[in-house]
Amino acid sequence: MTKLTVRGLRVELDRKTIVSKIDIEVSVGQWVCIIGPNGAGKSSLLKALAGIVPSTGEILIDDSNMRDLSERDRACWIAYVAQEPVMPTGMRVFDYVLLGRTAHLKMLATESPKDLEIAHYVISELDLLDFSDRDVATLSGGERQRVAIARALAQASPIILLDEPTTALDVGYQQEVLELIDKLRKENKIAVISTMHDLTVSGLYPDRLMLLAEGKVVASGSANTVLTPENIALHYGANVTVINHESGPVVIPERNK
Repeated sequence: MTKLTVRGLRVELDRKTIVSKIDIEVSVGQWVCIIGPNGAGKSSLLKALAGIVPSTGEILIDDSNMRDLSERDRACWIAYVAQEPVMPTGMRVFDYVLLGRTAHLKMLATESPKDLEIAHYVISELDLLDFSDRDVATLSGGERQRVAIARALAQASPIILLDEPTTALDVGYQQEVLELIDKLRKENKIAVISTMHDLTVSGLYPDRLMLLAEGKVVASGSANTVLTPENIALHYGANVTVINHESGPVVIPERNK
């Protein structure tokens, strides 16, 4: 069973420590969600795992050191979706999603019928069929986010990193995207590490939450143990009521009296 193990991860940018002493262990089929206030280091942590920003510490997949792999080989193991994905003007949505298959192609090879089938599948599942021939530059923010997620899912890597995957989506598409990710991580045995801003939504699907504050993990565990009024008051500076619901804890902000 594929497992990502992170030990003592540290990210320093412009001589400033962004995250430090981060330990994560996630196996395929599991979902870990990283939450925390603005500036806590959530996005930098995901970028370090994706190899986009420099870091120190261990990043292992099973017994393989990710730092020893080429960018292409790394992409076969880890897919990454940025909070604000950059897309090239003039490219069709279908072709952009198909780029997710690039890491699996041999040198100078073209996409196989299997690659095309995978791209069609994720486009269909994310309700993007009507957008297949659109120029990615013409898409709205929410549409771009869904297309970026489709590309990552087409990559079929056993580990997917999602930075705020639902930020630009309305509630209907939020649910559609999260349901699909949840379905695929269970059926296709994908390990998911995401960041999320909405605390209630963050507790719906992931198996485990990690609360990050000032670059360090200050709480980790189930949604019920992490999403407490005390933790949210201490690290977000917010007064909230937390209601236990069968789907997960519901975080409701309180007005200051």
